[in-house]
Amino acid sequence: MSDFFEEADEHGESVATKTKKAEPGKLEYVREEEVHEEEEVPERVSPYDMPGEWYVIHSYSGYENKVRSNLITRMHSMQVEDKIYEIRILMEDVTEIKNGKRVVSQKKVFPGYILVRAELDDSTWDVIRHTPGVTGFVGMGSKPTPLSRREVESLLGYSEEAAESPRKTRPQLEYQVGDPVIVKDGAFEGLTGMISEINEDHLKLKVLVNIFGRETPVELEFAQVAKA
Repeated sequence: MSDFFEEADEHGESVATKTKKAEPGKLEYVREEEVHEEEEVPERVSPYDMPGEWYVIHSYSGYENKVRSNLITRMHSMQVEDKIYEIRILMEDVTEIKNGKRVVSQKKVFPGYILVRAELDDSTWDVIRHTPGVTGFVGMGSKPTPLSRREVESLLGYSEEAAESPRKTRPQLEYQVGDPVIVKDGAFEGLTGMISEINEDHLKLKVLVNIFGRETPVELEFAQVAKA
């Protein structure tokens, strides 16, 4: 995963940020234009290890971008931008055939859900919960439940093992669309799913796994799965 992360400015536009070392045990986040060549930058940071915790908020389906914009406006007006670090709507590329041509477009992975990385206290809870379009936090009980490391790294596609030791070997068994498989390596390790697409040229599979109670396609290398 790149050491650049997306952040929103006061206009709702995304701004690349980059991590740099600060005091021991801390990470400081600065805008891209503020990063100088002489500054030491860590190569990899798990999104789970960044400041704050990740929460999932629910909104009306189709209004995710508007809710994100409303939340950015509120966090600045209520002066809690130093505690709400990131607001993310998960997107995926989808290939469609239109007028006989292959077109790649983006669609929301989880319509009606938005990820927020924040230091949750009374002030930030009030800002987020009462943002127009937000219907509540996802989690058990009255207190919002942050996502676990495995959930964060799975949802945001972080896999340190796969990145540091990429394997491109062809599988011993021949896979077919519809085959059940179990993920044996990476952020989705232990999950089972069904193969929906096979890309032999790039040695990758698209597997439908269950996330948030919904079948979601994830791209995996051949070596990351085994027949279930």
